[in-house]
Amino acid sequence: MVNMNTIDMIILFCITLFSTIFFTWYIKRLLLKANITDNPIVSEHRYKAGTPTMGGIAFLFAVLLITSIYYKNHIILVTCFTMIAAGIMGLVDDLLGLRVAEVQKLVKNTSNEVVSLGLLDLESGEEARVASDKAKAQVDDLVEENKLTVIDNVPIKYETGEGEQIAAQLLIGVLLAFTGSVTHLGGFNLGIFAIPIVIIAILGAVNTVNLIDGMDGLAAGILAIASFSCIIFGVMNGNMSVVPPFLILTGICLGFLVFNKYPASIFMGDTGSILLGAGYATAVLLCDIPYFGLLALGVPIFSVIVSLAHRAHLIEMPVEPLHHTLNFKGIPEKTIILLYWGVTVLLCAIGLIVNYFLVIA
Repeated sequence: MVNMNTIDMIILFCITLFSTIFFTWYIKRLLLKANITDNPIVSEHRYKAGTPTMGGIAFLFAVLLITSIYYKNHIILVTCFTMIAAGIMGLVDDLLGLRVAEVQKLVKNTSNEVVSLGLLDLESGEEARVASDKAKAQVDDLVEENKLTVIDNVPIKYETGEGEQIAAQLLIGVLLAFTGSVTHLGGFNLGIFAIPIVIIAILGAVNTVNLIDGMDGLAAGILAIASFSCIIFGVMNGNMSVVPPFLILTGICLGFLVFNKYPASIFMGDTGSILLGAGYATAVLLCDIPYFGLLALGVPIFSVIVSLAHRAHLIEMPVEPLHHTLNFKGIPEKTIILLYWGVTVLLCAIGLIVNYFLVIA
């Protein structure tokens, strides 16, 4: 591994940050010209229709640039290799998503009473998308009874099956495991167990970041905070190997936030979220900081747990994931974003404070 001094690290961060800003600006222009834009299915976000998506393509270009410059640094090379592989898989998913799978009705409660539609109880004046089989079976009768009015037809993009998505993510994990770069984790020599642990880490991080990417700057902001905190954690412990990969992640997220912060003018799509998730997991594994890495990503992990509880019918949410439910219940999007960012800062601060006392003990 090529050692990097402070100046080298500053240069790495600047290259990442400014190349991401440039590529995002350029990709945004191309996407708008090609009319590749988002069409949100969440009722509260319908106003965002027309915002370009697949902005994660800019991440791919930035990572390719970094790889071409820092290919002699093993940690940077492996991290970037994983991010490129993940980004390409996310791009394929985004391209398939340009197809329309079905058109769903968007309805509004135009009566003076609460109307039950599927799992939802719509107050007077509230809107909802008719998505579940139960709601689809009810909607025509409710429209005839003048309780609901169809106000729009929402095209739903084609999505690859969960099995296909998991298979692609498994491939990313296998590719990383077979580089032989992850041999120790959390003070343990992994041996043959490195393969399943790496695969599980990639699967977990990719799906966690992908799930949290649903509001302006939410995923990019959380990943920026978590990645920068990992840098501080590593430096506090004298583990300077953490700096380069997490500098790259921090630079990408901050560069994208120039355009993705609320109100966003571009979304990252699966290309970006899968790339960031895989990159974060790879950096945590290579730098051997699993405990703090998990804590720093605590907010998205909690959101995943809530969604799994919902799917297991342990709890019920009107919409999934949790941040969309909070928005559906009337909490403004900007408030939710700041709340999630704030809790992430708090978790990272707690972890760093505990680590500080452990270091000086």
